[in-house]
Amino acid sequence: MSDPKISLSDMRERIDSIDRQIQELISERARRAQEVAQVKGAGLSAIDYYRPEREAHVLRMVVDRNDGPLPDTEMVRLFREIMSSCLAQEDPLKIGYLGPEGTFSEQAVRKHFGHAAYSLPLGSIEEVFQEVAAGNADFGVVPVENSGQGMIQITLDLFLTSEAIICGEVELRVHQCLHSQNGRLEDVKRVYAHAQSLQQCKSWLRLNLPTVECIAVSSNAEAARLARHADDVAAIAGETAGRVYGLKTVAEAIEDRADNTTRFLVIGRSLFPPSGNDRTSLLVTVNDKPGALYDVLSPLARHKVSMNRIESRPAHTGKWQYAFFIDISGHISDEGVQAAVKEIDGNAGTVRVLGSYPVALP
Repeated sequence: MSDPKISLSDMRERIDSIDRQIQELISERARRAQEVAQVKGAGLSAIDYYRPEREAHVLRMVVDRNDGPLPDTEMVRLFREIMSSCLAQEDPLKIGYLGPEGTFSEQAVRKHFGHAAYSLPLGSIEEVFQEVAAGNADFGVVPVENSGQGMIQITLDLFLTSEAIICGEVELRVHQCLHSQNGRLEDVKRVYAHAQSLQQCKSWLRLNLPTVECIAVSSNAEAARLARHADDVAAIAGETAGRVYGLKTVAEAIEDRADNTTRFLVIGRSLFPPSGNDRTSLLVTVNDKPGALYDVLSPLARHKVSMNRIESRPAHTGKWQYAFFIDISGHISDEGVQAAVKEIDGNAGTVRVLGSYPVALP
């Protein structure tokens, strides 16, 4: 309880004093980050200083230390922005994502890299892979899985031909809204949205707009852009996209599942050291023989490595040939993971480590 003898002006003076201390400590942290850069040497870019395993460790300590009243999510967000600003003092990271501005992919970029990173909106998921491979983007953020709709197949397929390495993952709670120019539900005759979002909201659409035409477009932000130009058009998009494109919100939280979450992958060109709580993604092709998949999975059990996920996709190497995308717990440098992957390699057609990266904070 607050001391009733302390006046409002006294409380404000205390807050001002705390603010000064916070600012001094943030400035001190930024100076220490500059010293780290000097130790590493001149002429390096931001990507040479970025260490996702270190950031993951710092943020886990933030969660462990937090005893309120701010929730863990807010504390993590604040520290993420501090780290983002400190890293960007010399040269901000360039992050490619599926644009235009206002997409959930952009929100995932901000959640993982903070607002000091330079975001590079691109026209397709394939273009994100291409820009990272060419070095025009330091990292890319691409959607890979939705809790209700499953895997994003185009993202998996691009790993079959790309040399991109997975460096991180982001989980983003997705709240879908219906936006239009005039904000009137009764005027809506057409709804634009990404195909995934149309699926995530199909029950709401069937109940509230049973006769409208639903049209899939490249992104929800593109849907919001199109909705600016006609009174009878609405867009399914996040709150940010509606604000960016000057639309009025017709309805909020129209997703069919209350736990609607999209998982994004951070792709880059390098494998990073372990953070202490990691996941490894494998791409495995199998020989066409009885028990082929068992030969791939059984080494995981023998070496006590947990499998988190497995998905199959056509391998594009021949008719009825399939590749398996497998997520396992641990880092590729872990002894048990190394032993299991080596044994899998002896049984499978090919094995490729797509990346070992910190598990997303809950």
